[in-house]
Amino acid sequence: MNMMGGVGAAGGKPKGAKFGRSDRSPIGRWFWEIDRVLLLLVAVLISIGLIAVAAASPAGANRLSGGGIGYAPLYFFYRQLVWIMLAVPVMIAVSMLPKETARRFCLFGAIAFTGLLFLVPIIGQEINGAKRWIGVGFTQFQPSEFLKPMFVVSMAWLLSLQDKDKALPVVPLSGICTGLIALLLMQQPNLGETIIFAGAWVMLLTLAGVPMRFLFILGAFAIGGMVAAYFLYDVATVRIDAFLFGASGDVDTYQTDSAMRTLTAGGLFGTGPGAGVHKFRLPEPQTDYIFSVIGEEFGLIACLSIAIIYMTIIARVLVKLLHEEDRFLVLATAGLVGQFGLQAVINMCVNVQLAPSKGMTLPFISYGGSSMVALSIGFGLLLAFTRRNPYLHRSPYVVKWSAR
Repeated sequence: MNMMGGVGAAGGKPKGAKFGRSDRSPIGRWFWEIDRVLLLLVAVLISIGLIAVAAASPAGANRLSGGGIGYAPLYFFYRQLVWIMLAVPVMIAVSMLPKETARRFCLFGAIAFTGLLFLVPIIGQEINGAKRWIGVGFTQFQPSEFLKPMFVVSMAWLLSLQDKDKALPVVPLSGICTGLIALLLMQQPNLGETIIFAGAWVMLLTLAGVPMRFLFILGAFAIGGMVAAYFLYDVATVRIDAFLFGASGDVDTYQTDSAMRTLTAGGLFGTGPGAGVHKFRLPEPQTDYIFSVIGEEFGLIACLSIAIIYMTIIARVLVKLLHEEDRFLVLATAGLVGQFGLQAVINMCVNVQLAPSKGMTLPFISYGGSSMVALSIGFGLLLAFTRRNPYLHRSPYVVKWSAR
């Protein structure tokens, strides 16, 4: 009998079953279990980023060479292309991990990269007045970038242990871990990443059902910490003063002023690819302020479209969690997408002068090797945790037949 669209006489796979729903190979299962819409959206972001880096590369190369000759105009574009060729396979590989394996990978990774944070002040390389990178051969990497997704998953696992034993002090332990990482980051100094880690931790506590009274107390401590940082932490003092009190044109507000002028220079539709001139005045056009370069050359509508893509990714992931019952998966997935969205929001807010400058990249769009590979690991974990068996809610007959 020729059932289900034509099965061979020997009862083998349906004709043309390569990558069909009956394909039970590891790659076939991955293809049908993965959220292909999320995969498409991140591919769009990476493509937009490559175009944006190409637009910003001449300005970045000109600044790097001091206005002279020595760096090709598309220097950053070619390097970004190499990083993408490395990062995308990493993302796919991580997304294929079983959920338990992904969790263990993050636990060991969190320990390893926290250890590297201790080494940054000792063997780290100083760039633009900050010591955040560790050199490896011809390049360098930023341990905090790789630690971010692994920290979220590790804290999600720790908080989920309370389901097994209510007496476990998981909240104080997670607070100690977060505080330690924050102290290490502030030594670099890296105020932006400190905010990302602290924000992700608070988000996880909220989702874990911590009493509101505790969250209010935590909020009061956070306000007190910001006040103390303003008076005792020079980086915070300079950034907050520049944001709140700096007059337009002052040295401390030059970066955000330049970013805002560049962002609005192109109007709704932009000046066109390569036609921007304000980007040459930006301090880091290919990284921190690439959103402004997009605004100048491709217009405010392009900037709005990018913001909508980020919002769509966040909304899709959160909707998928509505029917998830595994506490760890809820915490880990929501934490990962929340961290991803928070980084995007901070970068865009800096570019439109709604937040002080923090040295934060725009996910999958800004140039950067550490950022691109680390974000790919994080998004790979997100894809791994949102994988669903397409046959889970089907009748036993269909499941049995499809597995043949």
